[in-house]
Amino acid sequence: MADQCTRGSADIPDSIPALRWEEPPEGPVLVLLDQTRLPGEESELACTDAPALVEAIRTLAVRGAPLLGIAGAYGVALAAARGFDVADAARMLAAARPTAVNLARGVRRAQEAHAAAAAAGGDERTAAAAALAAAQALHREDAEGSRRMAREGLALLDELVPGGQHRLLTHCNTGALVSGGEGTAFAVALAAHREGKLRRLWVDETRPLLQGARLTAYEAARHGMPYTLLTDSAAGSLFAAGEVDAVLIGADRIAADGSVANKVGSYPLAVLARYHHVPFIVVAPVTTIDMDTPDGAAIEVEQRSGHEVTEAMSPSGRGVGGEAGGGVPIAPLGTQAYNPAFDVTPPELVTAVVTEWGVVSPVTEGALEQLCARSRQVSMS
Repeated sequence: MADQCTRGSADIPDSIPALRWEEPPEGPVLVLLDQTRLPGEESELACTDAPALVEAIRTLAVRGAPLLGIAGAYGVALAAARGFDVADAARMLAAARPTAVNLARGVRRAQEAHAAAAAAGGDERTAAAAALAAAQALHREDAEGSRRMAREGLALLDELVPGGQHRLLTHCNTGALVSGGEGTAFAVALAAHREGKLRRLWVDETRPLLQGARLTAYEAARHGMPYTLLTDSAAGSLFAAGEVDAVLIGADRIAADGSVANKVGSYPLAVLARYHHVPFIVVAPVTTIDMDTPDGAAIEVEQRSGHEVTEAMSPSGRGVGGEAGGGVPIAPLGTQAYNPAFDVTPPELVTAVVTEWGVVSPVTEGALEQLCARSRQVSMS
């Protein structure tokens, strides 16, 4: 398969569609809002095959656990619709980023729908349509799940921090850019804003790729939210000054014991929150809970290229998640860098996990298993 992904300018409405399926005369494409170019440029990538989508995933043009699941499902549908090897496409897509469990699950869902249609005697067009229907269903479910998480999360905030006027600290980006809807943790903050209950959204810049500075601030500004950007290392001073009422983060994988893998820098926030008696809340869909991963030590943490640490983003935005040499060197030549994409927060530091199927608190294996079982039962009914 050739790597086919073309770029164009985007006309982005308020809803910020992070991806969409289109069927022009020359064949179906998956259109992505290129997040590496935000906030300076709103441009799109039109991917016509799985290798192009894999590259977009690895360079973070498309990112965020829920959205990766949706993108993976559409990637399988794209391969099927264009007559490529579906099994081969599914393998490469599922392996594109190992920590985010949603990606492999989205790929598997569309692949199983494709296989079931073929096994039932359907032709290639019928099987491809089944894969696409599975991806579109996942997309709709994620949007609905986002609305429910926002509702559940705001109710929990009002319970833990009564009186409204919440001062919320968030890390990385968890809004519409990672979701089929308005996001996970960011959606809770947005719901508070819409009800006049958000006093301040504290936005960690999120080193080294600045998803907070580039993306969360971008979304907060579009919604007119009261927000302030801070360096990651300044969070401790905010806690010490009593300026944080709760921490809201997303998750890329939640292990069976409740350990949470999220963008690196999340674990230090959990430690700070515990010391300062501030709620530390994880907002994520049930699909992020992986009962097959027993604990935090079993979570595979993605290690990214050192140049993301040793080089700064260039003024054009090139180099953010891109190839080595795309940024401006800020460390001596040959400097080794430690660059895990995620860290793991143990369950005893997590106040609650908010999902579309309810809130788990305290966070235990038994409670997570009951939640997952309930979601499966309702989904099958």
